[in-house]
Amino acid sequence: MFTINAKRRDQGIDLDVIRKEGELPAVFYGTGKASTSITIPTAAFKKLWREAGESSTIKISLEKDNVDALIHEVQVHPVTSEPIHVDFLVVDMNKKIKVKVPLEFEGISDAVKNGLGNLVKVLFEIEIEALPKDLPHDIAVDISKLKTLENNIVVSDIKLPNGVVAITGANEVVASIVAQVEEKEEVVAPVDLSAIEVEKKGKKEEEGETKSAEGGSPDASTEASREKSEKK
Repeated sequence: MFTINAKRRDQGIDLDVIRKEGELPAVFYGTGKASTSITIPTAAFKKLWREAGESSTIKISLEKDNVDALIHEVQVHPVTSEPIHVDFLVVDMNKKIKVKVPLEFEGISDAVKNGLGNLVKVLFEIEIEALPKDLPHDIAVDISKLKTLENNIVVSDIKLPNGVVAITGANEVVASIVAQVEEKEEVVAPVDLSAIEVEKKGKKEEEGETKSAEGGSPDASTEASREKSEKK
């Protein structure tokens, strides 16, 4: 079991001051324990969080008292993603509890290796029930069973540790293979530049004829003026 040392925390102390001193404000509660404010070493907690996750039991060593708990919630800084506060959930080591445990995919799929298709991970965690001492950090999923496009892995195919029972439906699909689809190149029709030049030329000629029709012929205008002079 993982262990971390803790100190009782005075509610009046500024939390930023605690963090600057390398400590992390935290609280534990649940299973007959009153909500208790504590501080824990930041560096030690980050290592613990990485190794234990949120599904392994942790022993909080507080002065002369030991508390069995799970990491229930971790608040992180919005910019640095560093932990800034931790909630621990106290558990009864003699009672089974339900938690969600991450899945760890391992092995090699022949279907993927031979280029038949791509691996699709449908579930990334499943809910289980077990005594706190039997809770695993993660659960292995062997994808070597996926040899053809017809194969898939369901929850009932997963080998669970002793004392662990799956709560997630037995027929829930965990992973499968999807056939690879070739991307077709988009064929772009070649541009006929000669056709564009002819079209432009035709438009210019048409515009010229329209202007001539609107303004009339210069010769016709001169002839009309001469006829008026003769009549006078």
